Amino acid sequence: MIKHCVFARFRNDVDAAERTAIHADLEALRQVIDGMDAVKFSANVSPEPFARGFTHGFTIDFRDAAARDAYLAHEAHQRAGARLVAALEGGTDGLMVFDLEI
Repeated sequence: MIKHCVFARFRNDVDAAERTAIHADLEALRQVIDGMDAVKFSANVSPEPFARGFTHGFTIDFRDAAARDAYLAHEAHQRAGARLVAALEGGTDGLMVFDLEI
């Protein structure tokens, strides 16, 4: 299994409704990408001072690397990802992605 971990620094002018819509776009990909499983979103709730400005995050569980790769290449992911990046501080500078093989 691949756990796709994404951390984000949203711009201050991006409201909760827009963040929710971005999350819904990503969640909807489960309907079109085989092997894409649980999607979880949250604001950072860690009491540790190591977030480096990343305020929100989400994880997506994929059956395997092939499912993750299909997600990365999928046109719907490209659209959802572009919407996410447009809402971040500094575009892709406001994004960190880390995949874990579990």
